[in-house]
Amino acid sequence: MKTIGYAALSAGAPLVPHAFNRRELRPNDVAMEILYCGVCHSDLHHARNDWGWTRYPVVPGHEIVGRVTAVGSAVTRHAVGDSVAVGCMVDSCQECDQCRRGEEQFCREGLTETYNSQDRVTGEVLFGGYSKHLIVREEFVLRVPQGLELSRVAPLLCAGITTYSPLSAWNVGPGSRVGVIGLGGLGHMAVKLAVAMGAEVTVLSRTADKQADARELGATRLLVSTDAQAMDRAQSSFDLIIDTAPVRHDLMPYMPLLDIDGTLVIVGQVGPMEDWTTLPFILGRRRVAGSVIGGIRETQELLDFCAQKNILPECEMIRMEDINVAFERMERSDVRYRFVIDMASLSEPQQAATR
Repeated sequence: MKTIGYAALSAGAPLVPHAFNRRELRPNDVAMEILYCGVCHSDLHHARNDWGWTRYPVVPGHEIVGRVTAVGSAVTRHAVGDSVAVGCMVDSCQECDQCRRGEEQFCREGLTETYNSQDRVTGEVLFGGYSKHLIVREEFVLRVPQGLELSRVAPLLCAGITTYSPLSAWNVGPGSRVGVIGLGGLGHMAVKLAVAMGAEVTVLSRTADKQADARELGATRLLVSTDAQAMDRAQSSFDLIIDTAPVRHDLMPYMPLLDIDGTLVIVGQVGPMEDWTTLPFILGRRRVAGSVIGGIRETQELLDFCAQKNILPECEMIRMEDINVAFERMERSDVRYRFVIDMASLSEPQQAATR
């Protein structure tokens, strides 16, 4: 299938129109027209090869909402015309213990990511959702529940599940005391979801200027992490802290905030962190953990939960040709809270680089 997207052709280069071919439909495949695609900070990292493993050209995008246009002969879960979604992965071995548990993100043979990963059958490098069309194995295509506004669903496929999964794993519910470090794309979803689960939620921020935003999202309060007295008063006041900060930072100011057996879960930074001392861990039996997205079953659970509770991310809609400006704005945190590309704005250009 011939299609068009936007690709980075090299590190540091702006994204440009890029024509390429999607694979032919396999018996267990679902083909879709992409309607909306969220813009994740990891898309920027991949485009610029910040992590050192990008294969060019790269078409980013792993927060995808679309409409089914065709299905393979063996497909039973989806039909033409269905509203569907695809997140951060599109395949796994389906046979290991983790896949059988519905945690394909931890596949023992390695998950197949939506883009910049290799197809398990052909070995070709996959292209993501900054494009008009997508073909995906049916087991990795999610159902969008009725009642969710399609134009705002896309960020749930990454920002939503990245924060929902640890909230669920640590059994957040009524009476839970949850702190959220950072109030960006991930942080604002963590707040909304934790509040909907019944938790008392506090936003931790370096400055007080997001206090109104935190309360508007449902948080009980904002704790200024640079206010030493306020931090001292807040010691042992959280059962769980979700750390969404996407850069290297020091965890030590936050550890005393955890109660005994409390856990800080890192979901933002990928890479080095500042050195720490074991003292607050030992004295309070506190923990640091990490978490990454969730399995397909859990992601569908998230979508259904959001439909039930009427939870959607706060989004700013952009046109495809504005993606480079969006990347620049995202770098300086100039978005509330997530960009979503309206793929109706992507039309066949007169000239495009061809794969």
